[in-house]
Amino acid sequence: MTARNLIAVWVLCLLAFGGAQAQMNNAELIQEAESAAPEVISKNATIKSSDGKVLRQGTNGWTCYPGSNAIGPMCNEPQWDTLLTALMEKKPIKIEKFSISYMLAGEGKAPGVSNSDPYATKATHAHDWVKEGPHLMILVPDAKALEGLSTDPRDPVYVMWKGTPYAHIMVKIPNRE
Repeated sequence: MTARNLIAVWVLCLLAFGGAQAQMNNAELIQEAESAAPEVISKNATIKSSDGKVLRQGTNGWTCYPGSNAIGPMCNEPQWDTLLTALMEKKPIKIEKFSISYMLAGEGKAPGVSNSDPYATKATHAHDWVKEGPHLMILVPDAKALEGLSTDPRDPVYVMWKGTPYAHIMVKIPNRE
């Protein structure tokens, strides 16, 4: 990827991910980011804004992000941040280990995503476009572990983006309230 293309990707990410954050102060951004995971994880996680600015340094290896116009608040183990970078750069990734991302606050203001195409901007067929409530996402190092799992987002557990390097398991969580 050329430097010009990399800058264009970075600018698009800032526009897509940062819009909602511009109106919030750091304390509000931290509080929203913490809403993505159980307190036992989020209270000691590093909190970053969409532009990568560290709002609070953590100690447990997790990184949490506030929601944006493109995605809801999330807390990630490092493998997830690597996957999201590869996804934004449209590069393949080898999943090295089992990894979890929490999105217990759901998608927020984000419009949702295609269940089948990580780059789709609108639904391609019925039941393809998903906007989940609280959920967690699981990466597995061996894609064979995804075999036999549903790809239907109406199910409580299903595979998103199957057949792509970014395939992962979605697990719906009942609302905490």
